Amino acid sequence: MLNELFQQHIGFYYLTTFLLGLIVGSFLNVVIYRLPIMLKAGWKSECQAFLAEEEGRSLSQDNKDSPLFNLSTPRSRCPKCDHAIRAWENIPVISYLFLGGRCAECKTSISLRYPAIELFAAILALTCAWRFGVTVNAAFAILLSWTLIALAFIDLDEQYLPDSITLPLLWLGLLLNTRNLFSDLESAVIGAAAGYLVLWSVYMLFKKLTGKEGMGFGDFKLLAMLGAWLGWQMLPAIILLSSMVGAVIGILLIAGKRHQRGIPIPFGPFLAAAGWIALLWGHDLNHAYLQWIAA
Repeated sequence: MLNELFQQHIGFYYLTTFLLGLIVGSFLNVVIYRLPIMLKAGWKSECQAFLAEEEGRSLSQDNKDSPLFNLSTPRSRCPKCDHAIRAWENIPVISYLFLGGRCAECKTSISLRYPAIELFAAILALTCAWRFGVTVNAAFAILLSWTLIALAFIDLDEQYLPDSITLPLLWLGLLLNTRNLFSDLESAVIGAAAGYLVLWSVYMLFKKLTGKEGMGFGDFKLLAMLGAWLGWQMLPAIILLSSMVGAVIGILLIAGKRHQRGIPIPFGPFLAAAGWIALLWGHDLNHAYLQWIAA
């Protein structure tokens, strides 16, 4: 029913997708901020439980009674004045513009990043809807796009990529491709294995030669996830695009003295961007490259 409505009124389909993207973008802001805190709290709790078990004692009551903190609880608040964000203050983009980019209570500036991520999520969703039309492919391409946004910004902030996002999406990619949604299953399985092993090999070689770690294990899993969704044929384009863009941005940041030498630059955002480009235009890029080689 809804599918027929969208087919008959394509403008309504695009508008619905864009508005949904704004709403999900607001939720992505919550995920990007809260998930790392949740993970760190979980790791700390596990370490304390292990140490308590080793020492034959029980955990303190303070740890057991720690306040609930997840993606929905507690309510979002201003970090400056602790003002609870009301529903009308949390309308994607519109509330930011209405409030002039400031807290309604203490007038502290709100980061432009929040509405930017909301718009970004909406634009990427709209692009997928335009590229794939009213199809199941569009729905899952949009889901992958939103996932990549969350991963990219978490990696920018924390320099790690949560397994709780990458691993379920890796398995989902393989399941989707049992129906050849984005690739055939054989290519997807090879893509998942090759995506992990390629970056793992680069990591091991770099570590042997320099004694340093050039990237994290989360990058391996992210590329494996992209391989599971798009097939091994897309991996060369993803690796080439992410490496080129990463190198250029890294050089520009260092040259502009906005990044110190020796401090690692997260590679996840570049992989995510390259993966999204490959999702939409990977076959065109591969075809153009093969034509260029044959010329």
